[in-house]
Amino acid sequence: MSDHQADYPITTMCRLLGVSSSGYHAWVKRQPSRRAETDAALIVDIRAAHAASRGTYGAPRIHAELAAKDIHVGRKRVARLMRQAGVAGVSRRKFITTTVRGDRRQAPDLVDRNFTAEGPDRLWVADITYIPTWAGFLYLAVVLDAYSRRVVGWSMATTLASQLVLGALDMALQTRRPQGVIHHSDQGSHGGFKWPSQHDTLLAYRSTPVTDPQGRGFR
Repeated sequence: MSDHQADYPITTMCRLLGVSSSGYHAWVKRQPSRRAETDAALIVDIRAAHAASRGTYGAPRIHAELAAKDIHVGRKRVARLMRQAGVAGVSRRKFITTTVRGDRRQAPDLVDRNFTAEGPDRLWVADITYIPTWAGFLYLAVVLDAYSRRVVGWSMATTLASQLVLGALDMALQTRRPQGVIHHSDQGSHGGFKWPSQHDTLLAYRSTPVTDPQGRGFR
């Protein structure tokens, strides 16, 4: 309320907030508690350690830095004060490669980097991503219909192997039953996803493999 007392009377603000004027004035005159004073001093130390790390340290490393300076404080308290002060570290997650460029024969380009379709089940676009979990990485393969932007097939696994991609493709083929669809995915090898398995799976649906310079697809 002190920030707005130049614009509004204290009594009016107290009435709107449901507090008494006498209680507010008593709170203003009250000296800060010992813990509040300690917290204020710790925030100064936390900001200094955070600045020294170029803004990268989170609560665990800030806690370690304070301990190294003989400033003994709990880790949860450090995390609370960092949130209170608006200080946060930078999370550097491990980079996972889901596509590796291979030296296998490339198929002819039928997509020409044009990822639009005039109707459903004419062009499918596939990709793989990973989801960090406490138990490790979970890999997700999806097949997206370029016309409706709808996921028509998906598969999840804890390893990056051929069955991950084939599972998503099988789901799309079984549920949609396309005729003459182009299946496009990144050029390269997704784990153990090799050319023979791609070719054999799609032959059952009267398809011919195709790709463009930036990706691999099938028709």
